[in-house]
Amino acid sequence: MSELSFRNIDADPTDQVETWPYEGLVAAIERGSLSDWRRIVAAIRRAPWGSVVHSVQEYAAYGEERSVVELLSEAIRRAQAGAEDAERQEVAARVAEAIRTARMPASRFAAEVGTSASRLSTYRTGAVAPSAAMLLRIEREAARLRAGLPGSVRPAPNLE
Repeated sequence: MSELSFRNIDADPTDQVETWPYEGLVAAIERGSLSDWRRIVAAIRRAPWGSVVHSVQEYAAYGEERSVVELLSEAIRRAQAGAEDAERQEVAARVAEAIRTARMPASRFAAEVGTSASRLSTYRTGAVAPSAAMLLRIEREAARLRAGLPGSVRPAPNLE
């Protein structure tokens, strides 16, 4: 159990870290214990680009508790990298599902969405993330093919 206490702050150390004012976070960094820092790390993991992260980064610019700042900075780096990996894998899974449900060879599906088979493969594996527009095109084309609708999401080439 932590013995952390806040002074002159309208918050309690038992409140969610995300609700602490900046001064409460500073108090936890400077006077807290391992259990308090674990709670801060948990808040960082929940929102890798959230307000707690911004407050920790602000404190890191001037704070004197270098070892705690290093610990929290590493937690931020890992949380953000983990979130980015998860997002990349989620996009890859959506691309793979679109290819699977299109009911045609991946090379033909790639042509239908205006990319190469090799590029589509990199999207499917997560090696490369497609643009937002390309992801929409892939999902829309797969939906069109599943529904058996004629046409394509790509405009026809101008043959004039």
